[in-house]
Amino acid sequence: MAHYDMLVIGSGPAGQKAAIQAAKLGKKVGLIDRREVVGGVCLNTGTIPSKSLREAVLFLSGFHQRGLYGQSYRVKHDITMEDLTFRANYVIKREVEVIQNQMERNRVDMIFGTARFFDDHCLHIHQAGGPPGSPGPGDPLEHTADFIVIAVGTKPARPSHIPFDDQTVIDTDGLLTLKRLPKSLTIIGGGVIGTEYASILAAMGIHVVLIERRPRLLEFVDAEIIEALQYHMRSIGVWPRLNEEVVAIDKQDDEQVIVRLRSGKEIPASTVIYSVGRMGATDGLNLQSVGITPDDRGRIKVNKYFQTEVPHIYAVGDIIGFPALASTSMQQGRLASCHAFGLPSQVETTLLPYGIYSIPEISMVGRNEDELTQAGIPYAVGIARYREIARGQLIGDETGMLKLLFHPKTRDLLGVHAIGEGATELIHIGQAVMALKGTIEYFVDTVFNYPTLAECYRVAALDGMNRLPRPWAPRV
Repeated sequence: MAHYDMLVIGSGPAGQKAAIQAAKLGKKVGLIDRREVVGGVCLNTGTIPSKSLREAVLFLSGFHQRGLYGQSYRVKHDITMEDLTFRANYVIKREVEVIQNQMERNRVDMIFGTARFFDDHCLHIHQAGGPPGSPGPGDPLEHTADFIVIAVGTKPARPSHIPFDDQTVIDTDGLLTLKRLPKSLTIIGGGVIGTEYASILAAMGIHVVLIERRPRLLEFVDAEIIEALQYHMRSIGVWPRLNEEVVAIDKQDDEQVIVRLRSGKEIPASTVIYSVGRMGATDGLNLQSVGITPDDRGRIKVNKYFQTEVPHIYAVGDIIGFPALASTSMQQGRLASCHAFGLPSQVETTLLPYGIYSIPEISMVGRNEDELTQAGIPYAVGIARYREIARGQLIGDETGMLKLLFHPKTRDLLGVHAIGEGATELIHIGQAVMALKGTIEYFVDTVFNYPTLAECYRVAALDGMNRLPRPWAPRV
């Protein structure tokens, strides 16, 4: 038994940053994970593997070069699952080494096992294996702490009526465990993960059907950006089936699955990915015994300081719900530790950048047109298309676009939306200007390197100014 200043459950992005921040303050910290490897879902089954898959597909398929060298261009014609997982496994191994090194440098104790609350200051950690003499499942470790941070993340929803077999019907964590690439694919759920996988696999020539109950994909994204994404996805072989509801999934044999829709359509595929929602991984934590009640999706309610119903127990990351991004989870973990140990800190929650790694990728910061309209805020629009920019021609991106929303009188920048190669990097220029209360005139008066995609900001700003009734009138 050991006593810690802080125990953190879960070694994903939120848990890592909570532990390191507390260690930087000179506190004794223990980081618990049920796997005998750090990184959580983000590193081992989610963000990093899926983005590694995307990079491998883009390289091996020669996708970005097809505009220059023709649609038949390929770096490798017969791409296998081993080709794709090789890159993912390499990246995961290197990232695990980086995180382990960070924990060692900061003297964070790594504790591997499944944590369960005994009381509000005490955790029992059950270890499934380990060296001779170490506690087994029936003989748990027992550690206490002044503060406890729950950062256990989420897991794919697996409803009982879906016939999962982890071969022909899989969840979103199961793709990289397949032994071979699917011949055809149906994805149920057009959220972020479903949209990403649909476009990534279609880029390899796999026939993909994407089923979504709503009238369009990703309703929180700017409508014009989504319109461009849906057009491009169709062009590479994704068939969106919007406003459709799945009523049954019938496995015919080991080679075919039929997805039946309420509209009467029957969609055959060799593999089905169920991508409708994720659940908080709170099972087994025994939260009710300490007065914490998760919602029906396993998520934990917190206040603005990330405190649960028990003030010295914090929750951060995907387990608390929206926005459920690795970037915001890191910040939440750090802020929770700062608050626990009395260190003043403040987070800007209105300027969170979003990145969606579809093909092409999407990113945004600030408000979109629908949100501004609903709020009664007047706005003007400026657009730059990659095909107008020399860098866009060099990389062969005909789809890319940067869209600026700004107030027509004050010129304040209200939102930035991008689609195309490098969109998730490009967005941070607009984020910085918005955070510093800058105006669109900054982009008009600033010199950007040539040729770069950053030039899109100046082109879009000029486009927006020229749309105003008196383009160069002084701002008020």
